[in-house]
Amino acid sequence: MLRIEPIPAFDDNYLWLVHDGIHAVVIDPGDAAPVVTALQRLNLRLQAILLTHHHNDHIGGVAALCAQFDVEVLAPADERIPLATRRVGGGDAVDLAAPSLRLHVLDLPGHTRSHIGYYGSGLLFCGDTLFSAGCGRLFEGTPAQMLASLDALAALPPETAVCCAHEYTWSNCAYAATVEPGNPQLRARVDEVRTLRAQGRPSVPSTIAQERATNPFLRTDEPSVIAWGERHGIPASARVERFAALRRGKDQFRVPATW
Repeated sequence: MLRIEPIPAFDDNYLWLVHDGIHAVVIDPGDAAPVVTALQRLNLRLQAILLTHHHNDHIGGVAALCAQFDVEVLAPADERIPLATRRVGGGDAVDLAAPSLRLHVLDLPGHTRSHIGYYGSGLLFCGDTLFSAGCGRLFEGTPAQMLASLDALAALPPETAVCCAHEYTWSNCAYAATVEPGNPQLRARVDEVRTLRAQGRPSVPSTIAQERATNPFLRTDEPSVIAWGERHGIPASARVERFAALRRGKDQFRVPATW
């Protein structure tokens, strides 16, 4: 049976470990040290490294892990990611023997131009494209690209576990509440996240169902989000512009001290 473990790193990153009790795969190891510690604690053998995009907090530990372990490194076709043993893109399948895992590669441009994700066995490793109650900044892609990437993720089965790469849920929920203050499922998610974080526990993974119900970036066609856009001068028919305004709003947002 596959198990997943979010390994905390830096201020708010999660490096995801997937294992069967013997063999392990790590996704986006920005730092090698916590990965090695987890492998030793769980007595696991590292078999492969999967990368979603080129940012250093996602690839910074690859060289050190490759120096210590004989592993395959899968990455998007981006010259900014060295040490890849296999380049993958949308439509490719990744078949791992140990742990036994089949993942489908998804093209997810928006946060970066070459961002990809991995989906299979009820798990989604989406890097910095989709966060719980939020989405990634648009460093290289366009709003239309990011919205299309998020639409593709929203279409995955509702029970899919969303294994995103940062602990941003609390601030994302605070922003989402300014967009849909009357959303009861968002209020319930806020209470859940408050409890989890007070206990020192991760707020992720969430599920696609939770994100469809609470994440404004997956809800651009909901009447309440359309109304938010209209209050900001965006016609109901302009969904890309509405998404772009939502993302600009989050870029400028600061969590209130009273939240």
